[in-house]
Amino acid sequence: MSVETFEINQVVSVSSAAAEHFQKQLKKTGLQAIRLSLKVSGCTGYKYVIDEVAEGAADDIQVALDNGVKLYIDPDNLDALRGMEIDYIQEGLNKNLVLNNPNVTNACGCGESFSVE
Repeated sequence: MSVETFEINQVVSVSSAAAEHFQKQLKKTGLQAIRLSLKVSGCTGYKYVIDEVAEGAADDIQVALDNGVKLYIDPDNLDALRGMEIDYIQEGLNKNLVLNNPNVTNACGCGESFSVE
């Protein structure tokens, strides 16, 4: 049996603005962590699933953000998520979570789904 360890930057990077957003959302719900995974969806392949959870699944990869928020990543989606950047930006009056994934090779026109290498 081997154990693989991960640095957050090896998997995903989360901006301080995104980490603060996650922390505020978790305080509203009383849950403890964020779980990131992919789901088969749309015409191109996958969509992101970001859930607020009490804890991750038993085999999830757990990383702690600088502000103490726990981030769980589905290990089945690790290759498709590796190198992704998560940010929280303001555009005009709107604030949006932005996921920049270098593994995305194609996206549908409406932005619902994407495919990866």
